[in-house]
Amino acid sequence: EVQLVESGGGLVQPGGSLRLSCAASGFTFSSYAMSWVRQAPGKGLEWVSAINAGGGSGSTSYVDSVKGRFTISRDNAKNTVYLQMNSLKPEDTAVYYCHVNYRTMDYWGQGTQVTVSS
Repeated sequence: EVQLVESGGGLVQPGGSLRLSCAASGFTFSSYAMSWVRQAPGKGLEWVSAINAGGGSGSTSYVDSVKGRFTISRDNAKNTVYLQMNSLKPEDTAVYYCHVNYRTMDYWGQGTQVTVSS
């Protein structure tokens, strides 16, 4: 059974940083690309970032609004994907989910709340 468990969210002031983690199980983690998506209050899902299975140079992508501020990475030995978020803005407030497409099905975690406010 595929399981994704996010952690690391919280309340942070504008300009602050958070690191989100997503622990994966139930599939061969190192063989699959992983993504982060978010849902702001009253809005739909927004893709944020992705990293391919290998995780090497050139393997990452970002939505324009987070480029230069967020960094996605993965540790295949720990079956974990991370999202380092720096220079946070109020508009980054959302529930953040990690995602994998495994055998043509989409899986999501339960999400972790990130609130950026003074």
